[in-house]
Parts: sequence; C-alpha cells; structure tokens
Amino acid sequence: MKIRGYRVFFLFLIVLACMTAAACAAEAAEKVYKIATVVKESSDPWFIRMEEGVRRFAADTGHEAYQKGPGSTDSAQQIQVLEELAAQDIDALCVVPIDPSACEPVLKKAMDKGIVVITHEATSQQNMDFNIEAFDNVGYGAYMMDELAKAMGESGRFVTMVSYLTNASHMEWAASAISRAQEKYPNIELIAEERVETQDNLEVAYERAKELLKKYPDLKGFLGTSSNDAPGAGKAIGELGLIGRSFSVGTSVTSVAAPYLDDGSTTAVTCWDPAEAGYAMNVLAVMVLDGRRDEIKSGLNLGVTGFENINADGKLINGQGWIVITKDNMAEYDF
Repeated sequence: MKIRGYRVFFLFLIVLACMTAAACAAEAAEKVYKIATVVKESSDPWFIRMEEGVRRFAADTGHEAYQKGPGSTDSAQQIQVLEELAAQDIDALCVVPIDPSACEPVLKKAMDKGIVVITHEATSQQNMDFNIEAFDNVGYGAYMMDELAKAMGESGRFVTMVSYLTNASHMEWAASAISRAQEKYPNIELIAEERVETQDNLEVAYERAKELLKKYPDLKGFLGTSSNDAPGAGKAIGELGLIGRSFSVGTSVTSVAAPYLDDGSTTAVTCWDPAEAGYAMNVLAVMVLDGRRDEIKSGLNLGVTGFENINADGKLINGQGWIVITKDNMAEYDF
C-alpha cells in the first residue's frame, strides 16, 4: 500500500509540475509588453510615418506599443521624454536619438532598471541592447553620392548638409559621400564648408543654400542627410532660377519633397520606409524580452520589409531597405 501510495504521490507531483510548466508557458506566450518608441520630433512627417509602423506592430501582436517625441528637434526635450518614460512601468524603449552621446546617461539608467533599449540611427550608441539600421551607413552615403554625381554629370563643386554635427548617422552618411566623391569622381570638388548644419528644418536649409549659392556661384550640387535638406536646397535652386544648373539629392520623403521633385529643383531623394524601421525596432525589443537574444544574428528574417536577411555585427544590425524616389515614381511612395 505504501509503495502504491508513493507512486500516486509522485504521479501527482509530475502532473502538477506539467500543469505549472504549461501555465508558465501560456503566461509567457500571453505576456503583453509595454514598448515606447521615442523619436526626434513628433510632428515631423518622417516620424509620423514611423508611428504608422509602431501602431501596425501593436495591432499585429497585441503588445502595448506606442510612440512619443518632443515638439521640436531639441535634444534636451527628447531626454526629458526619455526620463519620464524610464520612470514608468515599461518593458522596452525604442529610440531614435537626436544626440546619441547626450542620451547615454538616461539610457544607462533605463537599462539598469531592466528596460530593454533598441536604437535606430545611432551606431555610436553605447547604452543599448541593439542598434538597427535599414542599411549599412557607409554604403548608403556612397549611394547618395552616386545619385548626385549622376545629376551633376560627374563634375563640379558640391556641399553636404546635416541636421546637426552631433547626429551620428547624418555625419557618417556625409563622410561616406565625401569619400566616394574623392575615390570615384576626380572632377567633383567639395567646397570649404563641407558639412552645413540645417537644424533638420526646411527653411534653414533653404536659407543656407541661398547663402552658399551666392558665395559660390558655381556650386553645382547639394547632398542632404536630413529629410528637409534636399527639399530646402531645391527651394533655393528654384527661387534663384538655377534648375538644371544646380542639383539637390538626399534623404527625404514624398510628403516633404514632392513639390520640389515635381518642379525639378530636387533631382531625387533616397530613404527607407520609417514605418518598417519602427516595426523592426519593436520586433527586436520583443525578441530580447522573450529571451531570444541568441537568435539575433546574420541571416535572421525579422518578418519586416527590408529586414528579411539582416546582417549582425555584435549589437549593430543592418537591413537592405533603401529606396530612391524621383518625379517619375513618387506616387508609389505616399509618405
């Protein structure tokens, strides 16, 4: 009887253990994470588009994913947003930093609390679990230069524009573009200013471009890195009657660049779909939260357009997501 009793007891323990494990697995599968995506500016069309991806992720997965950002592209304001979110009961932060170095203290504080941190446009960021880009930054900068060189007929003087000299991605794209010009286009020359700050503002880019065109009457090319640079330079080119003589190429989206693409003052804009980048950041955050960090390696398909075959180098991840928008195809990219 005692042996039979022990058997029953052990069977009971096994069943109980299985039920507990199943319950834990079900709880893990049903875990709803709170994930905040923090962008550079909430009203920027680029980040309005990114929010579409964040909302789609929330709808597809059931996680509580949402987006916040400062009212203007101001690093101090963005850090305040991050401070407020890090103090709340959230599981992950997905961040597009204005100034990666300035964000280090608040992101370290968040990680010390156990909050997962995923960044974008921040290859220099130290306090993060992963940084994801739509492509290799060096390749992207070179590609923009190829587009500008084609428009310029591979000769003439040019300048690069960046939102801020502290923006890591913009500076990397500009540096890569300059290197490409030096290596491949012997008849293209960079002016002394090299990198012009535009504060990620179309009107500032427009004013700076006008100043440069007056200072350098033979200035033939503008390569912009923020979404307002190429359209701002295009506005100046159009106003000064230089369409066909000066050319503007750079990162932007149709919602900003369409009028300038349409009148020919901006030749082409290059970009990636920020909605897909926002979605991909959130996918990574959930993988880390689910304990699947080891799966994040080269060849992984994140299930997001442009990120079907990622390249991972430690904590730095690249996809293959850039696109080129011109007057001829801009109707295909309605963001």
